[in-house]
Amino acid sequence: MSAPPSVGPAKLTFWTMASMVVGSMVGAGVFSLPRRFAEETGIAGALVAWAIAGTGMLMLAFVFQTLAVRRPDLDAGVYAYAKAGFGEYLGFFSAIGYWASACVGNVTYWVLIMSTIGAVAPALGDGDTVLALVLSSVGLWCFFLLIRRGVKDAAVINRIVTVAKLLPILVFIVLALFYLDPTVFADNFHGAPYSGGLFTQIRGTMLVTVFVFLGIEGASVYSRHAKRREDVGRATILGFLSVFAIFASVTIVSYGILPMGQIAQLRQPSMARVLEAAVGTWGSVFVSVGLIVSVLGAYLAWTLMSAEVLFVAAKDDDMPRFLRRSNIADVPVPALLLTTCMSQVVLVLTYFSSDAFDFALDLTSALSLIPYLLAAAYCVQHARGPARGTQGAGRELTVATLATLYTAFLIYAAGLRFLLVSFIIYAPATVLFAMARRERGRRVFSPTELVIFAVALVGAVIGLIALALGWIHL
Repeated sequence: MSAPPSVGPAKLTFWTMASMVVGSMVGAGVFSLPRRFAEETGIAGALVAWAIAGTGMLMLAFVFQTLAVRRPDLDAGVYAYAKAGFGEYLGFFSAIGYWASACVGNVTYWVLIMSTIGAVAPALGDGDTVLALVLSSVGLWCFFLLIRRGVKDAAVINRIVTVAKLLPILVFIVLALFYLDPTVFADNFHGAPYSGGLFTQIRGTMLVTVFVFLGIEGASVYSRHAKRREDVGRATILGFLSVFAIFASVTIVSYGILPMGQIAQLRQPSMARVLEAAVGTWGSVFVSVGLIVSVLGAYLAWTLMSAEVLFVAAKDDDMPRFLRRSNIADVPVPALLLTTCMSQVVLVLTYFSSDAFDFALDLTSALSLIPYLLAAAYCVQHARGPARGTQGAGRELTVATLATLYTAFLIYAAGLRFLLVSFIIYAPATVLFAMARRERGRRVFSPTELVIFAVALVGAVIGLIALALGWIHL
């Protein structure tokens, strides 16, 4: 039910925001972890990879916590921080990158749901058949209608779903520990012949660790709805620590059930197949049901956050004015509609993809890296500038520097392929930036912004040529 006109924007409590952080991160990724890690590394590499990812993402969580306190005037964190530090066009890049990442990530959810049901309904295949496409599209638009009813309603539903979906994951961890075979576990420690050296193994896992941690900024992005500003940072840290423990546990215990070569060949969601190997068919069914609940909850949270970024960017005149409109329930309906349409387009493209889930997962991660890098770099800038000499500024500078180095390493680990595909999205999206500038009667680009646009345009052209010649495959 929509809020009456006299009621202001829904104000979110600490626990609601913490559940949004957890709900945003615990989605499709956790259920795909066993296979994605087994394809790249053994236990030793996985432990190092999680140590790196955990430390790096914790630094990033501290960045969002710091900026929420230091700059309470900035809403929709990821976008606002990039704009404050590096200007309007790179702020626009951050908003578009974050938004596009959410849209592509939402598509992975529907593909994985259909693939899960496809285990018992062959007509759905691996989530890439015509029937799967139709059913996914119906689900996508049903969620649009749900969310447009009101932010408060959707946030409360997400909190309930977050609690419900953690149960099968925790049960999986406990049962996997109970059925763990020490011999299999030991054999998987150093990896398999196909996994290469330790650095290669670790690099191969980096994008999937980014994917599962996407949403760490959930409370920051939705900060304008917080009852108390200080709750934003606290919710971010609590959500991160809870989810990190779950993700690392799911990965490591799986190595004690099957040889990693077999895990690497499992159908997604691989967590369901691992538990099936341990306890029988009921284990697969149990996890599959949990996956559907989990993914629908994550889809809800991600759609909320991505629409919010477009809405706030439009309010700051960095997106066209039509995106700043909201309904009586404080829902930015045009931004939500554009988000849903983008997800629909990407969903159609998956029908023509040879490996829709894995490519969409990696592209989701790659698109988020530039927004994360700009936010971390802004925290460095702020600690060395306005916050210099204040209490805690030294610690904040150290944390922000580590977060910046980590996100820069992730861009390197992602490789040129995904950077070029990202430019294919960034360059044409600049039309929205130009529309916003024209609406304000301003020159479209400053000299510096024109150089940045030229780089993005060249990258997009190279990316399109690479796709046409088969150097990059969807």
